[in-house]
Amino acid sequence: MGTLETLGLAMGVAWTSGLNLYATIAVLGLAGSAGMIQLPPDLVVLTNPLVIGIACVMYVIEFVADKVPYVDNGWDALHTFIRIPAGALLAARSVGPVEPALELAALLAGGTVALAAHGTKATVRLAVNTSPEPVSNWFASVGEDIAVLAGLWLVFHHPFVMLVLVLGFTAFAAWLMPKLLRLARRGWQALRARLRGERPLPPTRQPSVVSNQLH
Repeated sequence: MGTLETLGLAMGVAWTSGLNLYATIAVLGLAGSAGMIQLPPDLVVLTNPLVIGIACVMYVIEFVADKVPYVDNGWDALHTFIRIPAGALLAARSVGPVEPALELAALLAGGTVALAAHGTKATVRLAVNTSPEPVSNWFASVGEDIAVLAGLWLVFHHPFVMLVLVLGFTAFAAWLMPKLLRLARRGWQALRARLRGERPLPPTRQPSVVSNQLH
């Protein structure tokens, strides 16, 4: 594997892990064991039937949990401590046997990418769940699964394109971070109000200068 392919794989699997870790492991393991893709030596462990089986079972559980409003928010909160470290580890293992400094760099970069993907996903899903209808929740969940499959396909067929997309996404997520934090705060407030059976208060507006002058 060349440098470009290695970087595309490392950052690509970190990004897809931030969206859906179990789908990432299951797809890589199944495709690798079937000979459809060539995994780096340190990722061959993903082709182990036990790893594939556990990943598939956990994917089914996540597939169901991801479609239930509020349950998916709890699932995302729990997986903050799973997706990000796993994405960092997969990225580090993707670069193969290298000197410790490069392995640490891959670990940190992979963790950052996984954090950006997971944080954006969790915040968007929290905002989606404040809507009264459940259809948008299903569309968001299915869209994430499709994004994982498309991302893994790009990793092995167009690694440069995937690398550019991941870097662009991460930069955009960093720029969007203040807005995402405000959106997450409003989402949690609306979620708490909904769980308590309260009606969320409409946003307050400051009186305009014209109206002040009229009064």
